[in-house]
This record gives sequence, structure tokens and C-alpha cells, in this order.
Amino acid sequence: MTSLLPTRRDGGVPPLRSPAPRAGLLEVFQRRYLLRLLVRREINARYSGSFLGLIWSYINPLSQFCIYYFILGKLLDRGTPNFAVHVFAGMIVVHFFNETFNAGTRSMVRNKNVIRKMALPREMFPVASMLVSLYHVAPQLLILLVVCLAYGWNPDPMGLLAIVMAITLAMLLGTGLALLFSVANVFFRDFASVVGILTNFVRFGVPMIYPYSIVEERFGETLSQYYLYNPLASAVLLVQRATWYGTLTVEERAGELPSYLFERGAIMIAIAAVFLVFAQWVFRHFEDRIPERLT
Repeated sequence: MTSLLPTRRDGGVPPLRSPAPRAGLLEVFQRRYLLRLLVRREINARYSGSFLGLIWSYINPLSQFCIYYFILGKLLDRGTPNFAVHVFAGMIVVHFFNETFNAGTRSMVRNKNVIRKMALPREMFPVASMLVSLYHVAPQLLILLVVCLAYGWNPDPMGLLAIVMAITLAMLLGTGLALLFSVANVFFRDFASVVGILTNFVRFGVPMIYPYSIVEERFGETLSQYYLYNPLASAVLLVQRATWYGTLTVEERAGELPSYLFERGAIMIAIAAVFLVFAQWVFRHFEDRIPERLT
């Protein structure tokens, strides 16, 4: 009886391989058409049946800024100049990271039917979640820039660099964590709840609802350096450097941002990139066991 298995030139049978692609994140971006379909499906599902549709992506952040302006800027004014802009700038990075982390962690379980039926790079689902979150950053940045202009903002080239660095840092770190926790959530669904708790701490671990100058004032210049080991703190400060900082007078700027901010940001981006590579390696180590656990 003739064997149905493929044979090599030496007559041996090659080892069986998984039909799923093995190139990881590289394979994800090589299949851009499929990635676009997933992103479009997520966006359409979010606004399905809505009368205003994508307009909500502008209404929601605008309403948040109005709340910050009246409650934090007027009612609870603690002396921080243009405090509403300060909070809103930090919120953009925090919201982008938290949404990437949360949605990415749940992405494998949420798409279990597709994963079990199709041979495709499974990293595509956390990456698609990150791109959906990134899609909603644009309206928030647009609102922030318009508000900053109303406050007399003076843009500069270093500010543009700061925004790019901040988004890149949050994107790399959020995607890396999403890869790790998405595969962990396949084996133990508790990790989705753990991520929800961790993201609650993010809001208070960065200089968003309080200025960095308070950290340096309370803990001193030496101890405050440990605070900056948090990469998201650097990302928030970079966005504030690009926007909020430009609305302040020369006198108001004193002590509001740490020294060597751009150098620290570059180091954090490099660390986040290494962490993403590590997360990809861990993901691939457990990848073959994912379909059988998605029940």
C-alpha cells in the first residue's frame, strides 16, 4: 500500500509540522490583509447599531476633558497650572496602554473559534487589539492639540519627537504584556481579572492626576529617580512635554519635568523592545498547546 505521507529524497518521511505559521510577529505583518480585516471587524463591532458611529470616538474623550476641566481644574484646583491639560495628556497614554493590555489579554479567548479553525499566526489577535486601541488615540490627540492651542501652546520639533516616543513606548510595552498574559489567560482565566486589577494601579503609578514635581518634592531628587524606572511614567511625561509643557510660562515650567527626559525615554523604548522579544519567545513556547485549551 502506497504511503500518503510525503517522502524525502533519501526515502525517509519528514517530521510532521504544525500548519500554523511560525514566524511570529514578522508573520503577522506579512499578512497585513488579514490583520486589517481583524482590526476593521473589531472597530465595526464596537460601533455596530450606533447612530453616531465613529463620532463617539471624539465625543467620549471630549466629555472626559470637560469633566477634568471643571472638576479638577476649577473645583479641586491644587495650584498646578492648566491642570486639565496635564491630566488629559497623561490619560491618553494610560488609556492606550490599559486598553491594549486588557483587550489583548482577552483576545485569544474571545477569538477561540477562529483560532481552532484557521492556521494563522496567533500573535495576530493581541496585535490587532493594540491597533484598535491605537486607532482611538488619534481623536484624543486631536482634541488635546486643539485645547493646547486654545491655551497658547507653542509647538516645537522636540515635542513631536516626544509624542512619537511616548506612543512607541506604550505600544511596545502593552503589546509585550498582552502577548504574555493572553497565553496565560488561555490556561487560567483568572489572568483577565488580574490584568483588570493591575491596570487600576497604572493610573496612580504615573504623574497623571498629580504632577511629577510633587514626587520630587516629597521624596527628593535621589529617590524620585526610582519612580522614573516605571516606563509608563516616562511615556506620560513625554506627552506632557509635547503638549502641556508648551502651555506654561517660563516661570511655571521650573521643576515640572525631570532632567534627561528624552534620554530616559530612549532607554525605556530599548528595554520595552527587548521585553517584546522575550514575550514573543514565551508565547511561541506555549503556542502549540493553545487550541486544545480553548474549550
